[in-house]
Amino acid sequence: MELTQGIDGTRRLLDPALGPGPYPALAVNPGGTVTRLNDAARLLLGMIPGTALDDAAPGWLADAHHALTGAPLATVTDADLSHPGTSRPVAHGAIGERAFEAHGVPDEGPDGPGTPPGTVWWLFDVTEHRRLERELADERERTAFLAEASSQLLSSLNLERCMEVTVQLAARYLADAALVIAPGSGRAFPISYCGPDGRVDHQELVVDPAEVPGLAEAMQGFPPVPSRWLDPTAAPPWILRADLGDLAAMVVTALPGHGVPAGALVLLRRGGQRAFSEGEEMIARLFAARAGAAMSAARVYAEQASITETLMRELLPPRTRELGEVELAARYRPSGAGERVGGDFYDLHPAAAGSGPEQESLVVLGDVCGKGLEAAVLTGKIRNTLQALLPLADDHKRVLELLNGTLLSSESTRFVTLVLASVRREGNQVRLRLTSAGHTRPLIVRAGGEVETPDTGGSLIGVLDKISSRTATVLLEPGDTCLLYTDGITEAVGGPLGDEMFGDDRLSVELAHCGGMPPEALVERVHMLASEWVGTGKHDDMAVVAITAPRRFHLSAVGGQGPGRFTA
Repeated sequence: MELTQGIDGTRRLLDPALGPGPYPALAVNPGGTVTRLNDAARLLLGMIPGTALDDAAPGWLADAHHALTGAPLATVTDADLSHPGTSRPVAHGAIGERAFEAHGVPDEGPDGPGTPPGTVWWLFDVTEHRRLERELADERERTAFLAEASSQLLSSLNLERCMEVTVQLAARYLADAALVIAPGSGRAFPISYCGPDGRVDHQELVVDPAEVPGLAEAMQGFPPVPSRWLDPTAAPPWILRADLGDLAAMVVTALPGHGVPAGALVLLRRGGQRAFSEGEEMIARLFAARAGAAMSAARVYAEQASITETLMRELLPPRTRELGEVELAARYRPSGAGERVGGDFYDLHPAAAGSGPEQESLVVLGDVCGKGLEAAVLTGKIRNTLQALLPLADDHKRVLELLNGTLLSSESTRFVTLVLASVRREGNQVRLRLTSAGHTRPLIVRAGGEVETPDTGGSLIGVLDKISSRTATVLLEPGDTCLLYTDGITEAVGGPLGDEMFGDDRLSVELAHCGGMPPEALVERVHMLASEWVGTGKHDDMAVVAITAPRRFHLSAVGGQGPGRFTA
């Protein structure tokens, strides 16, 4: 192999490698003089043998050589000879616009064994390698950012929280400040802003998106306008905040949602910062896609939650209240721990204000076949129908027949059992008319502890074309209670072995110890007994209503006769 001209002396061990080849190589003696170099090194560095390394080589290479002069490399091995450049890199830097790594291997002394060794420097162009490393690092950073964004955005279904996370992440990773504007009502738009300090400001502002170039289009879901076409100095004050100073660049991109845009994202960079590159705008769009999906899901959830809450208010049992000075308490427990409504229900319909002494209040307790939301929907329909039938409430059978016809004409195959209790005060007593339609009969708990079962019964509602019913009339003395309950109480399965129903007999025995209890305490007692019997097992919906004749009556309640108060 021919050596570079100007190299004197005998051929060294490494001289064959200094011939023509793809990698520049040069031999430097301990004094820092280039003794020989190959054609690739000559073309790259523009030097000849005998040149001082400090005069012609890049500073980083000269510094590396001087550092090795005081601490020479280990003796060259066969592997180093057959695979140049496999020794550890000792320096790297730029030559022109290219990046290089320099690997040094020991060279024999120019005067043979025993003389101080020099160093052969192999130069490897790593420009492309470094570019790929930077791209890989950037891609890993972008992937980590998008993964973090997805994790944080999906952690909440609250719209304001999603907007807050969006602007915080955008201001931290993509720009100096960020702003999210969501669709609003009229000209008022919810806006979240995060500046360089990381604090988020939520506002609802009356603004015109057309004031910001590209914003009105982004709000309608159109593709973003490149940042180089936008003039950040034209931004209105509600975007150009005082903490930003002069703006250097602005990006406006749409937040895509589920079918409709979820809003728009505005990224802002202060003066002195570089403009947004195409790659950064692409990352902004990928981030916006995730943020838009999260905001859209949060908006849909909020709308559904609002609708559910509105409907739920109509399905929830009413709050108990006095019915013509009759004490009353009720409690409802759905079958599922996370449910609020089910198939059991009760309703209270007070007598119309100013009505005569013969006017009655109506208490309804029912149990729709099944449980959960589907049963609750039918419950709402039944309650609305009974509300419409209140003018006929003095005729229980007629009310039940009309309700039966309504259910038979509907598409639902479910049925319902009911107890109707018409309540009227008569002096110091309470007169009840009780009609059971396929439902468990009420129990009368006397103040002295006696438990009675009224003689009432009837057909299920929503099954047969013709129904039968039997109404019982009961008088409650002061302290007596009429207990209405659903089969979730008596059919609660549990007990010592976990497979026995609570049952009507056990309930009657327990109620015998509850004579004279206030209605609130009695309702709680019944629920407690059933819950303890079930334990941690499953149970049906449970509803209990207690109607109690009060122990004290005002004078006006007994027709003006007797003492000012009557106490039983």
